[in-house]
Amino acid sequence: MNILVINAGSSSIKFQLLELPAERVVCSGMVERIGAVDAILTYETSESQHSETTSIPNHHDGLQRILRLLLDPDKGVVKDISDIDAVGHRVVHGGKEYSDTTLITQQVKEKIAELSALAPLHNPHNLEGIIVAEKLFPDAAQIAVFDTAFHQSIPVKAAKYALPAELFEKHDVQVYGFHGTSHKYVSEKAIQHLGTKSGKVISIHLGNGCSMTAIENGKSIDTSLGFAPSNGLIMGSRSGDVDHAIIFHLVNKLGYHLSDVERMISKESGMLGLTGYSDLRDIQRAAENGDQNCQLALEMNAYRIKKYIGSYAAILNGLDAIIFTAGIGENSSLLRQMVCTNLDFLGVELDRNKNDQRSNDLREIQSAESKVKILVVPTNEELEIAKQAHQLMMKRTI
Repeated sequence: MNILVINAGSSSIKFQLLELPAERVVCSGMVERIGAVDAILTYETSESQHSETTSIPNHHDGLQRILRLLLDPDKGVVKDISDIDAVGHRVVHGGKEYSDTTLITQQVKEKIAELSALAPLHNPHNLEGIIVAEKLFPDAAQIAVFDTAFHQSIPVKAAKYALPAELFEKHDVQVYGFHGTSHKYVSEKAIQHLGTKSGKVISIHLGNGCSMTAIENGKSIDTSLGFAPSNGLIMGSRSGDVDHAIIFHLVNKLGYHLSDVERMISKESGMLGLTGYSDLRDIQRAAENGDQNCQLALEMNAYRIKKYIGSYAAILNGLDAIIFTAGIGENSSLLRQMVCTNLDFLGVELDRNKNDQRSNDLREIQSAESKVKILVVPTNEELEIAKQAHQLMMKRTI
């Protein structure tokens, strides 16, 4: 079964075509800088690589270009559009309604649109990818995999805010959690590696968006992102945790419009607000060259992560492993080192030589004396989406 996975962002589309159940990647690629005249399209198969810089005005054009490459007589990997059985879509916010992988209907699309108010940086673009894919792949099943689904197991004592009860009961104001597809994938890999089904694991997903999840017996029991994907850790342009009184102060005392505050917290804060850079590689280079703002931002980032490690170790009543994953988690040995320093009271001790080594595989980076495993686990959201889509397709044929 051929499943095309689409991960549509605000200015990008990641894609993979996978053959299931063999889990074979047939091709993969990415469209970056959508809307710009110098957009970048990359495409890779086992036999060839292709890259071009061109104008890609919108997501529809980006997906059309992907389709042309899939069908290209020389570079292509399918003979006809009908060879694609399903299209799996990453959707960030599924609310309380969607706790499982879901076949997309008009009702599902309307709900995704409704939830865009809670995930304005993600859901609108996820929905746009769905609408375009329906037109370009009319015979394929369109399937949504929700980032929030993995966190449905969080108990009420952790999911409910200390607000008037009717907000929870009537208006679904609660912790939803995000990056669930990634946390699910890497935690399953880690638990399999540990050889136990009852692992107490903290998964740390560090990219432009960041989150942490406490996982016990393979289930999410708490997570740092809540009602919307904006709180918790310090992110590329999102603030993470702030005292909500600051918002009232900005509006009532300093004269900010509420929409300006929303934009500030979501798009102008985090590492960008602290340093002027949103890419951690730029921040690390500047810090090495003596930029004090960048040095402080790295310290703040690591400090926030440590606070969550401590609280999650407490609610787990122990800790078997810490997982670092996603672009920063997998590649920044500096931030991993800063996070793991002075955690020996928890039994966490890093081996710096192992930490500095690079690999595309799951690896352990703790010292021989460490009581807690420290794992770097490459995430693969596209494979996880394809697996879940395949499972749904198989159920439909039974």
